[in-house]
Amino acid sequence: MSMTMRRAVATAFLSLAAASSFAQEATIRKNLAERLPNVPKIDEISKTPIEGIYEVRIGTDVVYTDAEGNYLIQGDIIDTRVRKNLTQERIGKLTAIDFASLPLKDAIVWKSGTGKRKIAVFADPNCGYCKRFERDLLDVKDVTVYTFLFPILAPDSTTKSNAIWCAKDRTKAWQDWMIRGIAPAAAPAGCSTPVARNTELGRKHRITGTPALVFEDGTRIPGALNTQQIEQHLAQVAGAVPR
Repeated sequence: MSMTMRRAVATAFLSLAAASSFAQEATIRKNLAERLPNVPKIDEISKTPIEGIYEVRIGTDVVYTDAEGNYLIQGDIIDTRVRKNLTQERIGKLTAIDFASLPLKDAIVWKSGTGKRKIAVFADPNCGYCKRFERDLLDVKDVTVYTFLFPILAPDSTTKSNAIWCAKDRTKAWQDWMIRGIAPAAAPAGCSTPVARNTELGRKHRITGTPALVFEDGTRIPGALNTQQIEQHLAQVAGAVPR
């Protein structure tokens, strides 16, 4: 078979495969829409590593279905060969935050050593896990931490957040409260804070709990990490972020 013929066959095969894939996606969309009319708009349908199982993406949520849309599956796909949660890895990519786009001027800044490694944290002053995270951060070297006050847990979370931001030394006021239990003085009248903007920012990125951590490569981690885990994540992103 000539090279020209091989190319023609390859092109035809790829076209056929694309048409088949499109038809399969159309079938899934049609059946799910007819049978589950309350399901939100499907943004994307793609194959998974499992034969006959497709990923259905709705925003940043992921579910699975068979090739005909007869069954809807909720849960995680775990590759046991490498002990990797493929679903969580996929959601991590979908919910990644561009670190460079964060409005760092609206964050409380704390620096250790050279500060060359960076973490952003969405935290509530009434969050117990945030307080534990702050204590563990003290043992992390050469890091800059940007804390976005994100008051979502209690009625007085906003009051405390405003008071901390308006303190003469807001970094000290934050650590005094979170680590040492020393309450901040009330915010003076007329003091402007970024708390409302931070709340909107968190909602935009669908942050629903604290602490929520964002690393320089865009990776986000819900919940507190201990010192060792923080170091592990910082090491993982070190090679991926230009210095």
